[in-house]
Amino acid sequence: MNVDVAPGEREPLLLLMQLYVYDLSAALEIDLGDDGRYQTPSINQYWSDPRCHPFLVRADGKLAGFALVQRRSRLDGDESVTDMAEFFIVQKFRGRGVSERAATTLFDHFPGRWEVRQRAENTAATAFWRRVIDRYTGGRFEDVVLQDARWRGAVQRFDSSTSRRRSDRLDSTR
Repeated sequence: MNVDVAPGEREPLLLLMQLYVYDLSAALEIDLGDDGRYQTPSINQYWSDPRCHPFLVRADGKLAGFALVQRRSRLDGDESVTDMAEFFIVQKFRGRGVSERAATTLFDHFPGRWEVRQRAENTAATAFWRRVIDRYTGGRFEDVVLQDARWRGAVQRFDSSTSRRRSDRLDSTR
């Protein structure tokens, strides 16, 4: 597995970000801009900050989604924690195990402490992450709900270096 998306592959990632925000738009009440696009989070740091890692997910040789991973807790800034900043799989590949394989491959690729966050409004994501992390860790994870200035929603914390599962199924290119 290669880590990170090459700078020339930003465009597919930016287009996938539009689909990602579209998926979240109803729950988070996000409106389209006048140009017909959603405002997406900036991802420029993923090509300039060595703590940031963009991935394209492929399934059956086809583009299936993306993941943005940061080596820093979004909650307290701890750089020994890996944060799943954003994660998205297109609908065609949901329910086929692609999402879980991509997630567990990333957990394996960055051994150590992890935080995976979901906004309170995104209940489907919370159910997905709780199920995947429970299977991955054999139930050895912390699941908390925060309602403060740092975050409003669920957070799962675990250590992937102690997991029994290992995988190598995420396609990404540099």
